[in-house]
Amino acid sequence: MTQAVRSIGDRIRSGERSFSFEFFPPKDEAGETQLWNAIRELESYGPTFVSVTYGAGGSTRDRTVDITRRIVEETSLLPMAHLTCVGHTKDELDEILTAYAGAGVTNVLALRGDPKEGPRAAWTPTEGGFQHAVELVQLVSSRGQFSVGVAAFPEGHPSAASLDHDAEVLVEKARAGAEFAVTQMFFDAKDYFALVERVRAHGVDMPILPGIMPILNLSAIAKQGELIGTSVPPHVVATFDGLEEPAEIRANGIRLATELCRDLLAGGAPGLHFYTLNRSRATREIFEALEL
Repeated sequence: MTQAVRSIGDRIRSGERSFSFEFFPPKDEAGETQLWNAIRELESYGPTFVSVTYGAGGSTRDRTVDITRRIVEETSLLPMAHLTCVGHTKDELDEILTAYAGAGVTNVLALRGDPKEGPRAAWTPTEGGFQHAVELVQLVSSRGQFSVGVAAFPEGHPSAASLDHDAEVLVEKARAGAEFAVTQMFFDAKDYFALVERVRAHGVDMPILPGIMPILNLSAIAKQGELIGTSVPPHVVATFDGLEEPAEIRANGIRLATELCRDLLAGGAPGLHFYTLNRSRATREIFEALEL
């Protein structure tokens, strides 16, 4: 780790466009190899940061800590570790933060997290834990060691009463110490810019990074979207009509993601956050098409 600036919040606020990649802890040795191949291939792009997810119900706690530690020790990348309220007491969350700090990880994405049954399942807080993500933001921020990021939802969180209420929750997290937000995947730039406007209407200028997921398999993306509250607009679905060959479908997905990225950057988005699924090829193709 050689970066002079170790705070993601500071990097984004510097005014330079932020480009970042997200990975998840693998389940087996083959997945481990795939993950590190992707990390090495994308390292040369000099991203602002990379993030490592935290499994449902805290199921990948140790692997998330280990991966972020290795990124600190073995690469030039700045890692951000995800942390969720699910399945943890406040004391346990404090212990995990201590483990992150000990591993040299100084950036955390603070999330409520999804129940093991899925994002639309009823939420029941862990006894001795937190009810809302804002409480975790307050805990992480209070330690003074971390740059804190949070999640944002262009189409609203599945449990939100309304889009306005969803924006108010994001505003509350910003006022609790969150320095930036990363959105869930979405496929229409208008949804992102509408979210930004709702937050700005509250006088909050926290940077909101749009999350990018290229559609390489339409049915899989649509199914995932139903769970997390993200829709694939009809005009996007229509572009896949008549495409049968996997290569054609993939090329169309890359083209759509590239167009979305162009629209976002042209409209003033502070950067792009790519959901890589532990593969680098699609992200590299989008970068080349954008001529970044």
